[in-house]
Amino acid sequence: MMLDIRDEDVDRLAETLASMAGLSKTEAVRMALANELQRREQSLAEFWARIKPIQDAIAATPSTGLKADKAFYDELNGQP
Repeated sequence: MMLDIRDEDVDRLAETLASMAGLSKTEAVRMALANELQRREQSLAEFWARIKPIQDAIAATPSTGLKADKAFYDELNGQP
């Protein structure tokens, strides 16, 4: 399926990027899309890298044996 850009702002942005990079509009759009996908994949990888130590710490914490039900939370909040 072909991509048909009919939005004037998108066309202007593609033309500007193409001009700055010395590319065709098609190549500029391809490059922009590839860069955005790479940026998002990298952000996701960095997110999981930051979360992993937290997950590991939680998994390593021994169970207290307490049951976290409504009565438990009511007691924490001073409710009968």
